[in-house]
Amino acid sequence: MVFFKNQFSNVVEWEEFRDDMIFWKWSNREIKKGSKLIIRPGQDAIFLNNGKVEGIFQEDGSFNIESEIIPFLSTLKGFKFGFNSGMRVEVLFVNTKEFTVRWGTQNPVLIPTPQLPGGMPIRANGTFQFKVSDYVTLIDRVAGVKESYLVEDVKLRITAVLDQLLMKWISREGKDMFNLQANAYEIAKGIREDLDMQVMDSGLSITGFQVMSFNYPQEIQDMITKTASHEMIGNLQKYQQVSMTDGIASGKVKGGGAASDMAGMMMGMNMAKEMLNNLNPNNAGPANAGGAGAANAPAGAGAGQKPNFCPNCGTKTSGANFCSNCGTKLA
Repeated sequence: MVFFKNQFSNVVEWEEFRDDMIFWKWSNREIKKGSKLIIRPGQDAIFLNNGKVEGIFQEDGSFNIESEIIPFLSTLKGFKFGFNSGMRVEVLFVNTKEFTVRWGTQNPVLIPTPQLPGGMPIRANGTFQFKVSDYVTLIDRVAGVKESYLVEDVKLRITAVLDQLLMKWISREGKDMFNLQANAYEIAKGIREDLDMQVMDSGLSITGFQVMSFNYPQEIQDMITKTASHEMIGNLQKYQQVSMTDGIASGKVKGGGAASDMAGMMMGMNMAKEMLNNLNPNNAGPANAGGAGAANAPAGAGAGQKPNFCPNCGTKTSGANFCSNCGTKLA
């Protein structure tokens, strides 16, 4: 009597609940008459007999096993509690929530690319989501041999194949190997579908997969950044100006004060000329190639009006018809 009494349980519940636990098995104990089943929110309880599902209970609350549970079990409906013994069953508690897991490549993934014969070394990170979708498969493949199952177990399985899937989908969708983030959505979508096939045989489903960022080696990242800045500059002259500025600021343009001053003066002259051309585009280019005299001639000088200064030598005319210095006709 004492031996059986110590084995009997008054409450059947998830005793070792953890947020990162996918399922936990209540087993190897007998349930005595008057016992209660407690199902908390976010949990399902599956009654098992000899490894087969007897019933699945998804409503949370406290239930009398004899009157509210047994009548719904498939093969144990006629079970009657004896005086000295209880009912030996297994109850599998399943966490029904969607789990979110962070992932990241442990080592660089070498992506084949013509620019680099050895492959482009890329790291990536992001998140994925999964949940239990098939209780029967979960029991047959996992719960039959495990007392509990953790998120870490699933993560290990996912990361074991993630490098190969990244290589597959980056090569397929990564049209611009130096701007993979532009194709991150399509890459992630392909990986999610493949991962879902990987875990389907465990009764799980991948409900989401995201790539947060792709990371290049520092040398390649510096090259990408510099290329982008040059593209923004748009022409060689501005590239030279910016390069000169960078050189002076970093101290790379040396050789004494004269060299540095000359570089600064050239840069200033070029920038001033560019600003003037931008302010008055009509004064720039070959359209204004008529010589110094044409440039200095006042507006209307060719329309019968006398200029204030000689267009040939620049001497002040004082209203005369001919230049007093060089004899050029003024009207």
